[in-house]
Amino acid sequence: MKNQKGIKNRSFFFLILFLFLTSLLSIKTLQKVGTQDIRIFGSELFSQNDLVKNTSLNLPIRLIFIETNLLEKELKQNLSLKNVSVNRALFPFGLKVYITSRIPIAYGERILNDEKILGFIDKEGIFINKQNIDEKNLNKLTIQVFGWKEKFKKILSEIFIDIENYELEIVKITFSTDGFLTVEEEDLKTIFLGFKPNLINYQLQIIKNLKNEFKKKSFSKKIDNIDLTNPDKPKIKVFKP
Repeated sequence: MKNQKGIKNRSFFFLILFLFLTSLLSIKTLQKVGTQDIRIFGSELFSQNDLVKNTSLNLPIRLIFIETNLLEKELKQNLSLKNVSVNRALFPFGLKVYITSRIPIAYGERILNDEKILGFIDKEGIFINKQNIDEKNLNKLTIQVFGWKEKFKKILSEIFIDIENYELEIVKITFSTDGFLTVEEEDLKTIFLGFKPNLINYQLQIIKNLKNEFKKKSFSKKIDNIDLTNPDKPKIKVFKP
């Protein structure tokens, strides 16, 4: 009988504890989140106010009503971030925001509403506004990209990969307003690549082969420009004596 009474008492205790914790959690989720309740991890570049300004978050707001997926999407887009994770937290109360920044590998310039905007480009071809970059990541940038547009991300990413694989010294990548692609290589100077992004890997491989061949013959100093718009029929223009 004593054992049964003890079991009943423990069961009653755990029931009361469960109800208390459930009530406490419910109360916590209904508390309002303020700017001071946002904690940022992974970056010292952004403040709590930066996060609020770049989202649709209207503070104060009850914790339970915060759409974390929407905040992640907005922050990633508006701050040019590689990854963002937003979590509701009860202890300590508030939002935990985990940030992974993009690392620039080139200077960038884009045109938006007829205005030139200076920034940077990462390995995936993503444009990063200069205010969203940690200056310690700007060492040893040697490439410039002009005329960046959203639709050029993929081809830029392929170019960056091939530059590394083929050990090319491309210093400038330019897209005209209609999308014509031109690059400048340290030894081969101006190279016209044209409008066909599907040919870019083949074209860059040809650039590597030409670079190696011309170096053997000390011919690269005589080159004015190379036309690879038809990579099967390269046209090389040399300086006139």
